Amino acid sequence: MPKKPARESSSGLDALADKIRKRLDTKHRAREKALPISREVIRFCANAIRAIHRREFEQAEELTKSARSSLDNVKEALKSDLDIFYAGFVDDAQKEYAEASITRALVLGEPLPDPDKLGVGYAPYLNGLGEAVGEMRRYLLDCLRRGEVARCEELLAIMDDLYGILVTMDYPDALTGGLRRTTDVVRGIMEKTRGDLTLALRQGDLEKRLRDLSRKLAIKSSQC
Repeated sequence: MPKKPARESSSGLDALADKIRKRLDTKHRAREKALPISREVIRFCANAIRAIHRREFEQAEELTKSARSSLDNVKEALKSDLDIFYAGFVDDAQKEYAEASITRALVLGEPLPDPDKLGVGYAPYLNGLGEAVGEMRRYLLDCLRRGEVARCEELLAIMDDLYGILVTMDYPDALTGGLRRTTDVVRGIMEKTRGDLTLALRQGDLEKRLRDLSRKLAIKSSQC
């Protein structure tokens, strides 16, 4: 009969367990270091977008730079643990950074920032692009309240261009990070924004016609 393999000694198992435990401890420390920094990135970006809507563009730029610095710190913390880097929470931070950077550029009339220059992945960038459409709607409505009609039409055209980019990215969600859902949301935002702007323009035109008619009637009455 064949001999049974010798049972591994307890000391051998302990050494193996210690090696695995040390590696997992290192990965855990890296993850615990990177998580709060990722949340910091998201907070900086949220405040940057808030500053953009208040038209405080210098403050928005400083906050975006702070987000960029924190994102670099995340990459440094996880440079030896790429499985954690691609686990999901870093993508969320990259998406928020892309959204803030894109929103600022579009509002200021600057070229669309390149994902490679931003240092973010393509999937987070595309989802950030979709999120930026929602911020553009908010900015457009603020412009509409200020009576900046020409600017509103310009912003709507930009939003339409962004949507045109997103619908061409017909790839599995595993590659794009759920971009199809983001694109569906963008489609709804576009339809609603176009309807809101059209209604406001027609209402403005009607009010102008009524004012013109009232003025003509007043002139005619004074001549009688």
